[in-house]
Amino acid sequence: MQKHSLAGLLAGLTAASIWGGMYVVSKVVLEVVPPFALLTTRLVLGGLALGAVIAFRPRVAFTKKQFWQIFLVGFVGYGISLGFQFVGTKLSSASIGSLVTSATPAFVLLFAPFLLGEKTTARGLIALGISTMGVIAVINPRNAELAPSLFWGNLSLLAAALTWALYSVLVRKVARTGDLLTASAIMLAGGIPSSLVFGFWEIKSQGIGEITLGVVGGILFLGIVSTAIAMFLWNYAFAELPAAVASLTFFAQPVVGTILGALFLGEEITRLFLIGGLLIGIGLVVASRQSD
Repeated sequence: MQKHSLAGLLAGLTAASIWGGMYVVSKVVLEVVPPFALLTTRLVLGGLALGAVIAFRPRVAFTKKQFWQIFLVGFVGYGISLGFQFVGTKLSSASIGSLVTSATPAFVLLFAPFLLGEKTTARGLIALGISTMGVIAVINPRNAELAPSLFWGNLSLLAAALTWALYSVLVRKVARTGDLLTASAIMLAGGIPSSLVFGFWEIKSQGIGEITLGVVGGILFLGIVSTAIAMFLWNYAFAELPAAVASLTFFAQPVVGTILGALFLGEEITRLFLIGGLLIGIGLVVASRQSD
């Protein structure tokens, strides 16, 4: 495997692993700070963190057209997709959320041929099938709630998975136009306008709870690690790898989430989980051969 392919795989797996582990932190912080207010804070902190790094690097210029293209890609990912995710999580259940959002790699295969000209190969479909079986085993859909009352939440989660796949494919497209680090900062900025509007409304209607040292630490973790670092790594994975391959690293998210749930929340790791984790690993190996 080429070095850039291995780096791309590791970047995607690291990003997905960080997101898989952020839910414990998010749960604590969201009890104090409303969702869109927290998202706005994350995007601002993430943008500032990347900006601090960019300040010490040679300046990279984008044309006005390139800037707005990158900004709009960020709006799709951080303004629309994460917005749907918040609404869906609130109106649905965690188990359904994990199940529906795991459809993201399949949606990537839908967009990649049209937007990137990347053909869907038999190897890619086999890898996706193996990994999907693995993630279904990890999540165990028998635990999912499919009550009619959750319909709008489930629909929002489906929209979140669809738009995140679109964002990820578009990242690969705009990554060809210039410096990825600067582009990532611009993308984060793209999500701020809509999240700021909803965040302001939340604070006005719900208020904010007590800000403790632990909450501040959680916000810094979510803003710098889960947003600045993880989002850049995810973008890097899609810049370096074919979209269909990079998307499969997303499956590390439920695996890491389950492991941390067992370590910190006393949740059980079942035989089904171990089989699922193995299948996801096999799927990634099969897919990585495609990028050689």
